[in-house]
Amino acid sequence: MTEQIGKIKLDLTLYPGEDFYCDGQVEDELLEITKNYAEVEYPRIIEERASWPVLYHLSRQRENTVDWIPMRGDEKVLEIGSGCGAITGVLARKAGQVTCVDLSKKRSMINAYRHGECDNVTIHVGNFKDIEPTLPKDFDYIFLIGVFEYGQSYMGSENPFEEFLRIIMKHLKRGGRVVIAIENKYGLKYFAGCKEDHLGTYFSSIENYARGGGVRTFSAKGLEKLFAACGIKKYHFYYPYPDYKFMTHLYSDDYLPKKGELLNNIRNFDRERMLLFDESWAFDGIAEDNLFSVFANSYLVVIGNGFDIKYAKYSNDRAPEYCIRTEIWKDKAGVTTVKKHPLCKEAKEHIRGMALAYDNLKKRYEGGSLEINKCDLHEEENALWCSFEFLEGRPLSQILDECLEKDEQERFHALFREYVERTGYHADYPVADFDLIFGNIIVQGDIWTAIDYEWTFGKQVDTKELAFRSIYCYLLENEKRNKLNLDLILEELKITPEEAEYYREQEREFQKFVTGKSRSMIEIRDLIGNRLLQPMKWLEKLEAGALAGRVQIYEDRGSGFSEDASYFVSDAYQGEQEIELELKVDGNVKSLRIDPAMDACTVRIVELTWNGTKIPLQNKKIFTTNGKSLKPADAMVFATKDPNLCIKLSELATQPENILCAKLEIARLPVPIAEAMTASVKKLI
Repeated sequence: MTEQIGKIKLDLTLYPGEDFYCDGQVEDELLEITKNYAEVEYPRIIEERASWPVLYHLSRQRENTVDWIPMRGDEKVLEIGSGCGAITGVLARKAGQVTCVDLSKKRSMINAYRHGECDNVTIHVGNFKDIEPTLPKDFDYIFLIGVFEYGQSYMGSENPFEEFLRIIMKHLKRGGRVVIAIENKYGLKYFAGCKEDHLGTYFSSIENYARGGGVRTFSAKGLEKLFAACGIKKYHFYYPYPDYKFMTHLYSDDYLPKKGELLNNIRNFDRERMLLFDESWAFDGIAEDNLFSVFANSYLVVIGNGFDIKYAKYSNDRAPEYCIRTEIWKDKAGVTTVKKHPLCKEAKEHIRGMALAYDNLKKRYEGGSLEINKCDLHEEENALWCSFEFLEGRPLSQILDECLEKDEQERFHALFREYVERTGYHADYPVADFDLIFGNIIVQGDIWTAIDYEWTFGKQVDTKELAFRSIYCYLLENEKRNKLNLDLILEELKITPEEAEYYREQEREFQKFVTGKSRSMIEIRDLIGNRLLQPMKWLEKLEAGALAGRVQIYEDRGSGFSEDASYFVSDAYQGEQEIELELKVDGNVKSLRIDPAMDACTVRIVELTWNGTKIPLQNKKIFTTNGKSLKPADAMVFATKDPNLCIKLSELATQPENILCAKLEIARLPVPIAEAMTASVKKLI
């Protein structure tokens, strides 16, 4: 029994007659979209509907996970768990014949309507266990993208994942490959506060699924144990980043991320998440200690032979004419090459333009101290790409980061001046690489080489504008770099505040130029609107609230004030704005400090006595404060979150046992208002 939708055949021979897996109304919405709209309209619909399921099932960027895999065009492919067709289309374009298996008829219909022009796709609808015996055993590729974790649902046996894998391997031809994309149960995002992708609960996989659930993900070691149990000896791990769902970068054991590369982590499209720490900073340490394979958010495992491609980067969060893929290849002879490919026909001219940019930049910088990485253009009957030499040096951005980490500000500025000098050579030449940012310059000793010059324009651009953009992008990428004094840079470049704002506007216009009418994935995340919860801020507020009702007392017995020689008076507050203290102080205390709050505030001293005698507030030898006096003289304002009143007891008559009494009126203020009040006091003085 079969049905035909477009050119795609749905084989319903083993369909049980109803869908046992369904996401409800959202599938009706997806069916309506795929029936009535062409795929070219999906980006607009994704933005308009601002819905995670619509984004997840229909975004073309889902294809990135497998798009990089090289195929001849005649391969026989099996896709298990094809769902709504997120990767079926790219497989149909790359392979000769695609056989899909999925439990849901409605999802298979969505897939078929979406890819109705593909005449090389057959979808078998039904349970994999029922369909599997009818499948041939000569597939070149078998794909399980986001499927293997459901193995116990597919098999229902004692060792479901081993059984699932053994059955799959039976259908692979000699020399074929199985490709598995799956979340890492110990992915860094889970430690940082993302909910487990399938169960929607915090820390489920980290806790080894102690509370149950129908899904299991694995660590790299866990997957290797499964492979060993199934007698699989040849496999290769790849690491999709941020994860396999919307991969922008693919790493491998031959090319792992370096410090400062992993900056795109806040991507909670599907549900709210906590933010327990900065994942970018954590990934820096993980990269330095070579632990990325342990904490990568996802794995893409190829069972069988690996590929010459060791790294891939997708730039398809753009207008179609600029959508490209960058790859690093390492051939059998050990030669490493960088390649750039168009991802659609509209982007072919952009690739051709890189060869022209190389020629023009080479002419501009001839005789200068900036090298341009050589570009060769390759055109064949069905292929177009540019190739570049792979350089082993370090990005200038990484060297500048080290300067900031070591607080070597002078060295940073010296390198920046050298950057301006090298890149500003022949500044009047009518060619400029607008993207000559620090990360696009490789340093090898005294040799600086510009790479990735795809945004080269046939016009003159002021050197200080290029330098400003480099600093601007550098600071935006990582807030750790905010220790850099930007004012000194602007002063050195002789850039006025008006010019700086103009350059920022130019950058905004450039980004619109690159993305075209489409929104970036960051903008789409904001549209979907799932919350980013920051428990550390809650804790700070709770702590501030707990401290708000306490007054801290410091005693100096001759060694100065210190936290160790302090204590809190928890019942000092009589309401929110009145403090009453009666302190017993022994005769060895030289000075006493009262901290009435942990906030900026105003304080009026209603009473301050020592052994029943009023303390003279005007005598600076006895009484001092870090606030500014107001009128009347017993009132003061503190533009700090550490206000204090200090009394030098050694200037007063003391006894072995003494009593200090204080009554204060206090009003907390936002720091900016307290600062404004302090400034007005200075003006009055």
